[in-house]
Amino acid sequence: MTGVRSAFVIVLLALMVGGAIAAAANPAAAQLDAAGARRAAVLADQLRCLVCQNQSIAESNAELAVDLRREISEQIRAGRNDGQIVEFMVARYGDFVLYRPPVKSHTLLLWFGPALLALAALVAFVRALRNRRRSAKQRPLTDAEHAEAEHLLGRPASTHQ
Repeated sequence: MTGVRSAFVIVLLALMVGGAIAAAANPAAAQLDAAGARRAAVLADQLRCLVCQNQSIAESNAELAVDLRREISEQIRAGRNDGQIVEFMVARYGDFVLYRPPVKSHTLLLWFGPALLALAALVAFVRALRNRRRSAKQRPLTDAEHAEAEHLLGRPASTHQ
């Protein structure tokens, strides 16, 4: 019976230590209620990690991402709404922190650049086809070219007219 009790105590201690380690990894989120933790997770998914650039701060393990997650949790505890938190992050880090930056004069190239590049590629392709068609207009073969073609095809040379 003491073996079962010892195993129970070991499992209980492991769970407590595991919980403490998880809370230490993100202490700010551990102090939020369930609704606050969900809000923090949604906000963290909407913001780009400025170090990784292709991950949200929810996915990134970069030190800055950890700090930003902590900042989100602190602002939620301070009673700020999601819009205020996003505005704070944009004011501090610029529109690049947003995965979906707003359409502004300085983000026009970001929003419409891919379409402009595709349009430019289409125009270049059409022009190349037109130039190719113009340069490939058929002209009649000269007598020497006709004789060479007949020779290559293995036919006797005939007078071409």
